[in-house]
Amino acid sequence: MTTSKRRRESNWKSRKQNQHPHGKISSLHKLSGAADTDSKDDPST
Repeated sequence: MTTSKRRRESNWKSRKQNQHPHGKISSLHKLSGAADTDSKDDPST
């Protein structure tokens, strides 16, 4: 048996609203640490 249209649309909307294309960021500290190492390796700066 297939799911109802209302349930399909609800599932689709919830997936669209909860997107994490590059994965969830566990902490801002890790994010800032990753940005620091990337900028040091950049020869254009």
